[in-house]
Amino acid sequence: MSVTTTEPLNQAERELLVALREIPDSPLRDLFTRFVSELTDFVANPTCPEMQADGAPCTSAEASCDQCRKLEQLLEGLRTRLHGS
Repeated sequence: MSVTTTEPLNQAERELLVALREIPDSPLRDLFTRFVSELTDFVANPTCPEMQADGAPCTSAEASCDQCRKLEQLLEGLRTRLHGS
């Protein structure tokens, strides 16, 4: 993950960083940190290898491709499980 902005953090970003720092050191924290980093990289630049109708790989999370829909469903499923709904 590369940092390319010098804009100040907004409130949600600050809260996320504080929450991450408050997680005690453990293998679970290490796994979570790697997961969040990799997920952030993917969402920022999906570059799905799946070919689109024009034969080119998908390069936009705005596209309605199977990979992005599957990821959206996975993330919504995780959120649902976390909230116990």
